[in-house]
Amino acid sequence: MNVRIGFLLLLVASGLSLAQSAQNIQTATLAERAAKTPEISTEELRRILADNTALVLDVRPAMEYATSHIPEALNVAQGPGTSKALYVSDVAEIERLAAGDKNKALVLYCNGPFCGKSKRVADELLAAGFKNVKRYQLGIPVWRALGGVTQIEPEGARYVMQNDQTAVWLDARPAAEAATSPVPRSKTISIHVASGGKDNPPMQKAKNDGTLPMDDHNTRIIVFGDDPNTVRTIADAVVKEAFHNVSFFAGKAADLTRAAK
Repeated sequence: MNVRIGFLLLLVASGLSLAQSAQNIQTATLAERAAKTPEISTEELRRILADNTALVLDVRPAMEYATSHIPEALNVAQGPGTSKALYVSDVAEIERLAAGDKNKALVLYCNGPFCGKSKRVADELLAAGFKNVKRYQLGIPVWRALGGVTQIEPEGARYVMQNDQTAVWLDARPAAEAATSPVPRSKTISIHVASGGKDNPPMQKAKNDGTLPMDDHNTRIIVFGDDPNTVRTIADAVVKEAFHNVSFFAGKAADLTRAAK
């Protein structure tokens, strides 16, 4: 009996240990085998960005970066002699960004689990002598899926204005101010959507009155305005309503208007 009780207690203790150490979706990685460079999780990337402890590099082509990138990430030009199919960022430019420091902590990301760009760049960086290279191999699709907002650049805004007629542009300025210098095809949205948690009354109103694209939660949404804190706060609130493609424009509304011409 004592042996059986001891065995059961061992099983319970093991179960608790496993439960305590189990990963959640924020701490998960692909855990690929035989990779030359380690992966980091979404939680780790958020901490790195908050603490500024590494150079975070978006190793996708320039226009992909411009239309939607992880805030604080940098982009570099395409490596000379490489193709679109086997795209590789310019390692020499990365070395310049790192001020020649081969021990500089670098984090690379691209288009998610099946994207090979970050792996190819990582391999080239190792060959160039860099010692501290990691990958966020889950990439920007998983970043978005886990509630990560992205940033759009002026040239990306111009591209979206010209090529994506389904995109929803949300003007965070007061309605009276927005009316004096309207951005084409935009709708106003109040900072109040960020107050009171998910599905608060102002957010419900934005869903019910057509401000937010309720027929397709994958629709591209861009939040802009004149106060960067308000813009980012609204974008963060919208992404938590299960919209999967939310970006913010860091400049002012006038900058967006000029960029879109």
